[in-house]
Amino acid sequence: MGPVTGVELGILGQLGLVLVGVVVAVTVPPAVRSRASGSVSVLLGAAGAATGAAALAGREGVVELPTSLPLGHVALQATPLGGFFMLVAGGVGLVAALYGIGAGHGPSTSRTFCAAFPVFLGALQMVPAAGDAVSFLVAWEVMAVASTVLVLAEHAARAEVRSAASWYAAMTHLSFVLLLLGFAVLAGTGGGTDWASLSRVDPGSPSASVAFVLLAAGFATKAGVVPVHVWLPRAHPAAPSQVSAVMSAAMVKMGVYGVLLVTLRLLPGGPSWWGTALLGAGAVSAVYGILQASVATDLKRLLAYSTTENIGLMFLAAGTGLMLRAHQVTPAADAAIVACLLLVASHAAFKAALFLATGSVVHASGERDLDRMGGLGARLPVTGLAFGVGALGAAALPVTAGFVAEWALLQAVIHGARPEDRLVAVIMPIAVTVVALTAGLALLTFVKAYGIAFLARPRSDGAAAAVESSGSMQTAMISAAVAVVALGVAPGALTRAASSAAGVEPGSATLTGVDLSGVGASLEPLALLVAGALALAVVGAVSAAGRRQRRPVELSWGCGGVRADPRMQYTATSYAEPLARVFDDALRPERDVVITHAAESRYLVERVQFRQQVVDLMETRLYHPGLRLVDRAGTAGRRLQNGSIHRYLGYSFLALVAVLLVVTL
Repeated sequence: MGPVTGVELGILGQLGLVLVGVVVAVTVPPAVRSRASGSVSVLLGAAGAATGAAALAGREGVVELPTSLPLGHVALQATPLGGFFMLVAGGVGLVAALYGIGAGHGPSTSRTFCAAFPVFLGALQMVPAAGDAVSFLVAWEVMAVASTVLVLAEHAARAEVRSAASWYAAMTHLSFVLLLLGFAVLAGTGGGTDWASLSRVDPGSPSASVAFVLLAAGFATKAGVVPVHVWLPRAHPAAPSQVSAVMSAAMVKMGVYGVLLVTLRLLPGGPSWWGTALLGAGAVSAVYGILQASVATDLKRLLAYSTTENIGLMFLAAGTGLMLRAHQVTPAADAAIVACLLLVASHAAFKAALFLATGSVVHASGERDLDRMGGLGARLPVTGLAFGVGALGAAALPVTAGFVAEWALLQAVIHGARPEDRLVAVIMPIAVTVVALTAGLALLTFVKAYGIAFLARPRSDGAAAAVESSGSMQTAMISAAVAVVALGVAPGALTRAASSAAGVEPGSATLTGVDLSGVGASLEPLALLVAGALALAVVGAVSAAGRRQRRPVELSWGCGGVRADPRMQYTATSYAEPLARVFDDALRPERDVVITHAAESRYLVERVQFRQQVVDLMETRLYHPGLRLVDRAGTAGRRLQNGSIHRYLGYSFLALVAVLLVVTL
C-alpha cells in the first residue's frame, strides 16, 4: 500500500469533516451552534472544491472503505469529470454555509438542521467521487434523505412545507428506484458493479438501451426535467434559503453528472436516438420552465422554474453532443459537451447569488411575493447588487458566465447542422430557436424580478422597513456575484477545466478568451467589457454635459392626482400579463374578477378585484389524475383488510405460490 495522495487525503478529510459537523451540531450549546456548525460546513465546502480542483489537474486517488453492506465496500475515486462537479458542489456549499452562519435563527439553529446540513454537503460531494454503482447509490440516497430533512426545517411554522417535502421525498425516491433498476440491468450484463465492468456493456445492445432509459429517467427526475419537475417549484420555496441555494445551484447538477457519466464513460458511442431524446426533453424543459418563471410572482418559485429552464439547456447541450457524435459531427459535438459543463458552472454561480440574495430579501422584509416588494435597492444595496449581477448572469448578458456558456451552446447547435444529414439538419435549427427563445424570455423574466423587487416604491410595510443583512450573509452573496463576473470576463480557465473534464479538445483558451477552433468561433469577453465601459463613459459624459445647462424645473400637471400611490406602479402580475396572453394555450392562467357592491344598491360598486393564478399544467393534467386513481385503488384495497386472520393467511399462501411459480418458470 503506497503513500496517501493529496486527492485521497481530500476525500478522507471531507468524510472526517462530516462527522465533526454532526458531533458539533449535537454537542455545542444552541447559542453558538449555528456559527460552529456553519464554520465546519465552510471547511467542508472548501475541502470539496480543493479536491475537485486537484482531480481536474490530473491527480489520482482511490479510497476504499469497508462496510457492512451486502455488496461490499464503498469505493471513492477522483476523476476529471467527477472533480469538475465536486469543485462546483464544494464552491456552492462554501458560500451557502457562510451565508448560513449569519442567517442562523429559528429552525436553522436546531440540532437536526445543523447535523443534516454537513451530511447533505458531504454526500453531495461524494456522488461524483463514487467509484462504483453501489457507492454511487449510497451517496445518492444519503443526499436525498439529508436534503429532505432540510426541506422540512420550517414544517412547524408553515403548512405548505410538509406538502412540499412529501412531493420531494416521493420524487427523489422514484429517482433512486429508477437508478437502482438501471444499474442492475447494466451489472447483470457487465458482470459487476464497478465502472469498469459496467463499461463492458455493448452500447448497441438492447440491455444498454433499457438501462439508458431507466438511468436517464432517474437522473432527469433528480434534475427537475419536465414532466418530472413538479417537486422543484415546491421544495425550493419551502426550504431555508441556504438550502435552496445548494439544491438549485449544485444538487440538481448531479442529474447532469449522471447523464454525462453514462454517455461519456459507461456507455460511450450510444445510438443517435439517445441524444435526440435528451435534446427533446431539454428543449421542452427549457421553454416550459422559463414560461412558468416569467409569470410567477413568488420570487423563490420564479427562481425554481428558472432552474428547470437552465437544466433543460444542459440536457439540450448533452443531447446535442451525443447525437452529433453518433452522426460523426465531432467538432460541434465536443463544443456541445463543453457548453454543457460551462452551463453547469455558470448556473451554479448565478443561481447561488440569486437564491442567497432572495433569502436576504425574505429575511429583511418577510415577503416572497413580488407584488408586495419594491424599493429594496435603496434599503438593501448589497443584496440588490448581488441579485442584479445574478440576474444578468441568468439572462445570459455580457460579461457574465451565463453569456459565455450560452454563446458556446449556440455555436455548437449552429455549426452542428449538416445539410447531408436530414435528421441533424431538421433538429439543429429547432435547437437554435429554443436557445434563442429561452434567452429572450429569461431577459424579460429577470428584468421583471429585479425591477419590481428593487426599484420603484415599497408596496408593503415589510418592504419599507427592510434593513440590510449581516456581514457573513453579504460576504457570501458578493462572493457568488464575483464568481459570475469573473467567469464571464476571464472564461479561459473554466473552459480548459470543462474540456479536461469531458476529455475533449474543441479549441484553445487563454485567460480572457475562448477559441472554439473546431467550429470556427472565438470570443473575447474582456474586449466586450472594454467596449461597454467606453460606451457608458460616452453616455455619461453627454448626460453630464446636458445637466450643466441650467434649466427651470417645474412640477408637471399631475392630471388631478395629488400624490402617487404605490398601487399605481407596475406589479409583477401586470408586467407579465401581455406574455401570459401570448402563451395562453401553454400557461392556461386562471383569471377571476370579484365585484363587491354596496349594501344600498347593486349599482354602486365598492370594490373590484382581479385575480390571476398560473397553475402548473403538468401537475394538474398529469399528476392529479394519477393521484386520484391511486386514492381510489387504495380505497378499494381496504376491502381486503377485514380483520380476518384466516383471510390474511390465505393471502400469504397465495403470495408464496406466486413467488414459487416465478422462480421455477
